[in-house]
Formats: sequence, structure tokens, C-alpha cells
Amino acid sequence: MTFELSREHEEFRRTVRDFAEARIAPHAAQWDREHHFPTDVVNEMGDLGLMGLTAPEEYGGSGLAGEDGGFTSLCLAIEEIGRVDQSLGITLEAAVGLGINPILTYGTDEQRQTWLPDLVAGRRLAGFGLTEPGAGSDAGATRTKAELDGGEWVINGAKQFITNSGSDITSCVTVTARTGVSTGSTGDGGSTGDGGSTGEGAGKPEISTIIVPAGTPGFTAEPAYDKLGWHASDTHPLTFTDCRVPEANLLGQRGRGYAQFLATLDDGRVAIAALAVGLLQGCLDASVAYAGERQTFGGPIGRKQGLAFQIADLQVMLEASRLLTYKAAAMKDAIDAGGADAPSMKAFKQAAAIAKLHATEAAVTGTRIATQVFGGYGFMEEYPVARFYRDAKVLEIGEGTSEVQRMLIARGLGLPVE
Repeated sequence: MTFELSREHEEFRRTVRDFAEARIAPHAAQWDREHHFPTDVVNEMGDLGLMGLTAPEEYGGSGLAGEDGGFTSLCLAIEEIGRVDQSLGITLEAAVGLGINPILTYGTDEQRQTWLPDLVAGRRLAGFGLTEPGAGSDAGATRTKAELDGGEWVINGAKQFITNSGSDITSCVTVTARTGVSTGSTGDGGSTGDGGSTGEGAGKPEISTIIVPAGTPGFTAEPAYDKLGWHASDTHPLTFTDCRVPEANLLGQRGRGYAQFLATLDDGRVAIAALAVGLLQGCLDASVAYAGERQTFGGPIGRKQGLAFQIADLQVMLEASRLLTYKAAAMKDAIDAGGADAPSMKAFKQAAAIAKLHATEAAVTGTRIATQVFGGYGFMEEYPVARFYRDAKVLEIGEGTSEVQRMLIARGLGLPVE
């Protein structure tokens, strides 16, 4: 297995970079100031095919299979969009990884035909309602409940920090909810290695996944958060009060919701690592340019070792993060392609956690370095490094905190860490 990029991947990267520099970069600062979600540009991302990179042609996707490097292509797109604007980078990441992927992977033919064409085309978005006020890293502590009544699920509860959940083009949100108590008949009890139990052993809460269409009575996307960063992304708390949806809106097998979202998060961790790589590249580009232009003491500041060496460290962090991310993406593509030499899911989970941990922590450090290179100007919103600095921190939190990644990596080494 190799994780070197193909010629087609490099050409695709250039296409996305040209789009990002032409349609996103000139407006990113204004969108950030105004907390504006640019629906028209999201639609254009769909027109470019970015939402459909991993979807079959029958739903309007590119039909890129594992052997075609479809997941790697998605990571490249997220990286290049994130290089100029992290808000639209996370919009793309969540649109595919959290919106499309669960329905594509676990949905029935009818569910796929109903939701995927518009999502894949970028005309609509979908959210993934997992996190709750009392259930973040401990996702098994989900309190939202769904009970069957007359052929309908009646949902009550709350979700928080949900991306793409309240925009004017959001079509649905997939939510996790307790649907009963497991009898243990699935044989899936015990530890997942991902924190907590599966929720599927005897006597454990049965967690399922349900599609809730936007506009359903009882489903409310509360006012958007006032966030530290990602100002142009769409993020809301959600409430469900006697919200009724058809029993057929169950996504996948009843009681398998916990396993479904853990698998979804594995892919998402690699995609978040790609977003961090884009941020590091943006910081490096800005730092090198500024260090060559800014004059002090009769010459460019880049001639000073104290500053130049920090930029050199930034280059090293970028390259290491990129290689770890591309390796994990290539492993995912190899698994999707199948074959005797495909890596195991256990190996991929470990690689995803390593890439996510290293790249996101490097991004936080990298934005600090870039801001320091710019000095006082780095503290001013006039320059993108200030926005990068604010955007970086959440990368260490979303799709599993750094602490969770370290736990997964340690468990992968056979350590009985709690």
C-alpha cells in the first residue's frame, strides 16, 4: 500500500485550490466578521462535485471507489478549502462525513433515494446530532429518548454543537437516541475500545439513530452559537419536544446507533486532520511571505534566526501532519477497495487517532507561531493569522478530544487505560 498522491490527485488539488482562492479567500474575513454563512458558495462547492466525492454515481456522486482514492480526494478538498477558510472547510467536512456518510452507509434504498441526491449535489445539507449537554466524549451517556407510538418515533431531548443543522438549506439531522434497553441478543456487548461500553450489552441503554427532517414539529434549531472561531459555519443547539417522525426513519438496525457513530467518527478524525493540515499550510504561506517582506533593523525579519527557525519548525509540523493524514486516508481507501492486503479496521482506527491528535495539536502550535511572526499585526483582524488563531482550538476538541485520541492510541498499544 502506498499513500503517495497520484497525478489525478494533484490535478484535483489544483482545481480546488483555484476555486478556494477565487471564490472563498477574498470574502473569508468579511464572512467571519459578519458571522455570515455563504449558502451560494456552499452550493458552488456542490457544483464542483466536492460533496459527492465518495458517493456513487446513482445519487449524483463522482463514483470514486476506494481504489480510485475517493476518501483521499475528500481530504485534499477539505485541506485546500481549509487553507483559506476553516469555516467552509468544516462545512464541507461535516456535509460529507457527518451528513452524507451515515445515510449512505446505513440507509435503506428508500432513505438514500430520498435524501442523498440533494445532499450530494450541495443543494442541501444534513447534520449529525450526537453531542448533548451531558454527553460529549462520553457519548454512551446519551439522554435523548425516542419511543414508538402508533408507527412513529416520539423524540424528546437536546443536542448541542451541531454543525450544518440550522441553515436555510438544511434538509435533515440524523440524531442518536435511547430507544429502549438492550437484551444483549446482538452479541455486541463489552468494550469498543473507544471510550465507554457499546451500550449494547444486556441491560445497557439501547441507542439507535433516527433521521429527523428539518421543519418537523417539535424539532427546533435554537439560535446559532456565538463561537470563538468558525464564525461563518452553521452551528446550533437542537431541542426535540414530542417530535414525531415515521418509524421508517430509523437509520440502520435498531440498537446499533452507538457502533454506527463510532465508525462515522473514525472517518471524521482523518477529515479533521486534513482540515488542520490546511490550516498549517495557510499559516506557513502567510508566515514565509510576511517574513520576507517585513523590514526591521535594515532588512527582512526572516533573516533573524529566532524567527526563521520557528518558521522552519512550522514546516516540519506541516509535513509530519500531512504524511500522517495521507497515510490514514490511504488506509481508508484500501479498506474500501478490499483485497487481501487491505489494512485491518483496528490499524485504521489507530492511524486515524494518531493523525487527528498530531495534526490538530500542531495546528494550534502553528497558529501561535504565525501570530508571533506577525507581531502586533498578528493580533489584528486585518490579517488572516488572527482568524486562524481563533479557528484552531476547536480542532483539538471536535470529532473526539485530544484526550480521547490518546486513550484510543494507548488502548491500541494494549494498555488498560481508562
